[in-house]
Parts: sequence; structure tokens; C-alpha cells
Amino acid sequence: MKGYKKYYFNKTMWALVTLVIAVILNFILPRLMPGDPVSAIASRAAKGMTDQTAIQKVYEDYVRTFGINKPLYVQFFHFVANLFKGNLGVSFVYYPRTVLDILSKSVWWTICLQLPAIIVGWLLGNILGAIAAYIKGAWDKAVLPAFLFLSNMPAFGMAILLQFFLGVQFKLFPTSLGYGYDLNPNMSLHFIGSVIYHYQLPFWSIVLITIGGQAIGMRSMSIYELNADYVKYSRFLGIKDRKIVRYVFRNAMLPQITGLALSLGTMVGGALVAEMIFSYPGLGTTLLTAITGRDYPLISGCTLIITIMVLIANFLVEIVYGLIDPRVKAAQQE
Repeated sequence: MKGYKKYYFNKTMWALVTLVIAVILNFILPRLMPGDPVSAIASRAAKGMTDQTAIQKVYEDYVRTFGINKPLYVQFFHFVANLFKGNLGVSFVYYPRTVLDILSKSVWWTICLQLPAIIVGWLLGNILGAIAAYIKGAWDKAVLPAFLFLSNMPAFGMAILLQFFLGVQFKLFPTSLGYGYDLNPNMSLHFIGSVIYHYQLPFWSIVLITIGGQAIGMRSMSIYELNADYVKYSRFLGIKDRKIVRYVFRNAMLPQITGLALSLGTMVGGALVAEMIFSYPGLGTTLLTAITGRDYPLISGCTLIITIMVLIANFLVEIVYGLIDPRVKAAQQE
């Protein structure tokens, strides 16, 4: 138990150090982008004004409001102080809406899309990969090229293919948005049906990509374990193959659990391009709007969520590994 405390303490400290570095980068990198985002807001506010002095005053008022006239280190400490209060600032593009208000709506669209898609893709990929490794023969030769194709297909490529064939050519599903453009979000059956209808193409574009990578990984690990010495020895002793296979796939699943955790951690970042292609009202579309509008607070908020999700996923994977992997347990007892 003492060894485990040291193990988890070290992992916690590394996670905190990584978080501090990530917060610094999340603040600095967006502000290195060229251009002046406040000028766009000021120009909209000063529309119709002809007095240059008044226009300049409007611009200066917005600069003071957003605090970008202060030195960078002062802005950073102000940013960190607001973080502890749960305040991510005010969006430039969606002014006067706060970043927290924007993200609290868009993040749920992303989670409801990508969480089920990643889990379904992970389950199907591991099942198909294990079957391909165990059966071999014609099945393996038939599905392996498909796995390789899916694993090497980028998320935006799959999204474009489904959008073109199932949306444009066959008109089976809508090609954009998260619900009908003529609807307002509510809990009616009509609105829910529209959400499910628009959900199909983004969902399956993520599922298919996830299946390919997970199936390749599971197939490789299963083949390695099936050829291990303990399997040969167990068969020599006459142990039933069904019992051996259970341990084989249990060992092969360890790296796949890591893959699942990392996929869940990066779900707000890994497949955001698919959201952008379908104009899905999640973090992907929000981040794209923030980048094109040079919206520093909103960019920092989006990337901070992605960073925290990845750190949490990595940390949870370390905890799970410490509990289920006998090699980690043995190392802590030395």
C-alpha cells in the first residue's frame, strides 16, 4: 500500500505540473496570433459614426473593457485569478456573452455526440479485432484491409465521404447543423426527432474512424498474446481453449483501455473537425469561430477544456493500470 501511495503521488504531481504549463500555453499562444480582435467589435459599435475622435474613444473603451491594453504578465495574473473564480472572461466575437455561458452550451453537444460514438467504435473495433486474430484465415484477410483503410482515414475525410454520398447524393440525412434551422431548442418530440436525424452522419463518421484504429490494435495484441509461451504451455497441459482465450484477451485489452481513456480525453479535440464540416453546434464549430475571430478568451476556454480532459483521462488510466496490471503492482512492492 505504501508503494501505491508513492505511485499515485508521483502521478498526481506530474499532472499538476502539466496543468500549470498547459494553462500558461493556453493563455500565451492565442495572443501570439496577428491582428487586433477588438477593432472588429469597435467597428460594429461605431457603425454610422463619422467623428474620428468618437470612433477612437469607442475603440479605447473596448480595449479597457477587455484589458488588452495592460502588459501581458498583468493580463496573465488576471486570467489565473479569474480561473479560480470560474470566470473565463467575456467573448470578443459573441460580446457581451461570457465564455463560460458559450462553452456550457456547446460542450454538451460535443459530449453527447462523441462520447457514445467513441464507446460504440471502441467496443465494435475490439470485438472485430479479437475475432480477426482468433479466427484468422479468410475472415482476417477480408477485414484487415478494411481496418487499415479506416485507421488511416482522417476524421474530416470520413465526414466528407459520408456527407457527399449519404447526404448529397442519396439525400438520406441532412448535411449540416444539429437540428432543423427553423426550430428552437425545446423538449418536444419534433425537436428531439430532428436532433436524432441530424445526429446520424457526425456520429457514424466518428464511429467508423474509431473502429479502424481499435481493431488494428486489438488484432495485433491478440496475435502477440496467442503466440506467447504461457498460451502454448497451457494448451500443452490440456487447459480448455475457451479458458485460455479469456486470459489472452484480458491481457490484450490493457493497451486498448489506454486507447479508450485517451480517446475519451481527447473527444473534445480529436474529432472536432468532423463537427466543423457538419456545422454541428459543438465545441468544434465554437473553436473555429473563435479562431477566425481571434477571440482570445474563447480560444483559451476551448483549449483549456481539451487540456483538462486529456489530463484527467491520463490520470485515470494510471489509476486503472495500477489496479489491474500485475506488473505495476509488482513494481510497487519491490
